[in-house]
Amino acid sequence: MKAGDLTVKGGLTLLRESLPSIKPSEKNAANYILAHPSEVVKLSVQELAGKSGSSEAAVIRLCKSIGVTGYRELKLKIAGDLQNESGNKNVFGEIKPNDSVAHLIEAIAEKHTQSISQTMQVNEAAAIEQAVSMISRARKIDFYGVGASYLVAQDGEQKFGRIGKWCTAYSDAHQQLASAANLTYGDVAFAISYSGETEQLLPVLKQAKEAGATTIVMTKLGPNRLQELADIQLFTVAKEARIRSAATSSRIVQMYLMDIIYTAVAGQDYDHTIEALEKSRQAIQQAFQTEQK
Repeated sequence: MKAGDLTVKGGLTLLRESLPSIKPSEKNAANYILAHPSEVVKLSVQELAGKSGSSEAAVIRLCKSIGVTGYRELKLKIAGDLQNESGNKNVFGEIKPNDSVAHLIEAIAEKHTQSISQTMQVNEAAAIEQAVSMISRARKIDFYGVGASYLVAQDGEQKFGRIGKWCTAYSDAHQQLASAANLTYGDVAFAISYSGETEQLLPVLKQAKEAGATTIVMTKLGPNRLQELADIQLFTVAKEARIRSAATSSRIVQMYLMDIIYTAVAGQDYDHTIEALEKSRQAIQQAFQTEQK
């Protein structure tokens, strides 16, 4: 699924996430839309171009750059955003120095809640169903990630391994490439990168694709190089604090999507899943109970 296939929501999120990669000639229109979304849904292309100090051609190119079919679709998505946000009054700003613990509890919960809500809006069920179908049938699943995204890759390996799936989650680039080269048709290569520009993963996913594997990527909205290598695209939206030293909201929404996919795969062969989980539980329980005696 490409960015243009998103539901009739997520227009503002798509613009925000795409802003760093939008061409300078298109940024006037993008910034004006983000500053005046309620007004923009009532404007024509010509009116938006005049008010934003851009051109009609720049507005049309902006729509193409962010992956929507045209200005009409973008306005429909923005209208959906405005309707969805009309009841959301509990919005917290950037975390500030010396914030109280009580405020942090609410602020961080709100950021994560909003990130999950927006991630729900920008993913089509059909794309997730396609990912579930491919993973369910796969001979082998490779999960790839770097840094905080590697933690999500490990989470995928741990979850699917417990229900009898053959999967790996290497952090070393050489191991990732070697594993990708030995995938084959029907296998799955699942890359996780919030930016979609993680240099280490680009040759790995390219190698997996050349080997015949189905490629799935989980990235933020907006154009990026990993998406170009993907057969199936999943999107995450994160409200990160500027003071963070590591991914927080982005990791939460990545794990949220991984949980959805895992639960759906597990439910497709429920009896086998329960049997595999019980075998795993018994093996661990017996081993560690024996050690403790």
